[in-house]
Amino acid sequence: MPKMKSHKGLLKRIKITKSGKVRFGRPGSRHLKSNKSGEQIRGYRKRSYARQGDKRRLELLLARPLRSQEQAMADRKAREAAANADAGSADA
Repeated sequence: MPKMKSHKGLLKRIKITKSGKVRFGRPGSRHLKSNKSGEQIRGYRKRSYARQGDKRRLELLLARPLRSQEQAMADRKAREAAANADAGSADA
């Protein structure tokens, strides 16, 4: 069985962070801006993170496991809760 190859077109459009999240530029920001509000145009400058619904398709295209923004936030909350529990037991 040959090696799984990453989708090169997708790799040129995204960045995979160290934690495994996928960052990408927001679509719809290149032209036809005259009918968009300034707030909307400024929002296009920011980068987005892939959400849970996009994760499975991106994993298939990249042939590697990824994390969604929701997973990263849940993991962060779990670490904070564990740290608070440890701090609470250390005080007692």
